[in-house]
This record gives sequence, structure tokens and C-alpha cells, in this order.
Amino acid sequence: MKKLLAFSGISLILMSCSVNYGNYPIRTSYPSVSGNTSGNSAMSTEREYAELIKTYKPETAAVLNDLLNEDSPSNPNTSISVENKSPCNMVLTVSSSGFFKKIPIGSGKVGYTMVPKNKNYSLSGMLCNSSYQANKFITTSYAIKISN
Repeated sequence: MKKLLAFSGISLILMSCSVNYGNYPIRTSYPSVSGNTSGNSAMSTEREYAELIKTYKPETAAVLNDLLNEDSPSNPNTSISVENKSPCNMVLTVSSSGFFKKIPIGSGKVGYTMVPKNKNYSLSGMLCNSSYQANKFITTSYAIKISN
């Protein structure tokens, strides 16, 4: 009998800890530190992805020809391909002097484009609230896998 009484007393104490007596709203998340816009960047990346995917025309034939012809020296262009292994959509920005392109890459998908050879490129994008940035000198086909 004493064990039952002790158990019910402990149960009553534990249940009372979760009671919201004043009907105050229970905070489930806390405000971010000022200047931190990670929540907004995820939403803006999703909006940008949704807008770009409507009009984006992938260069499938040109990229496949580049990959299958093993970087023909006579071709002034080469391919960049990015595999998105994260659960989030992303928009990859590829830029260089005289070149700028945004590529929408869905979760688990591969995005690609053709770029002029022998140039330094800046690759950037947001992936699940994480920033990706790289600078690469591209001379031949370039492939990367990105995950969060």
C-alpha cells in the first residue's frame, strides 16, 4: 500500500509540473539572435527555387555531349554538375567575369550547366540554412556532391 501511495504522489507531482495555470502561451521556439536571418534565408531560397524552376531550361544535351566526349580540346566550354544530397532544395549561383547563372537543384537531384573553360568561378548557394561557397578554376568537367 505504501508503494502505491508513493507512486501516486510522485505521479501527481510530475503531472503538476506540466500544467499551464495562467493559460499563458507556451513558447515552443525562441527568437533568433538579432542579425541572424537563417529562417528567412530558407524561406527565400525556397521561393527563389520555386520561381526559377518554372522557367529554367537545363542544358542536358550539351552537358551529356561534354561528358561523353571527354572534354574535347576544340570545345571552348565544359560542364559543371552539382549533386544535391540534402533534404532541401537549393539555388546554386555560378559566376565569373562575363558569366552569371542561377541553377535550381531539387533535393536529391543533380543540377548542371555549361561554362567557358579556363576561368575562375565562384559557386555559392544556401542549403538547409547553411551557406555553400567555393572558388574553382575550371579547365575540364567539374562535378561535386553537396550535403548538409
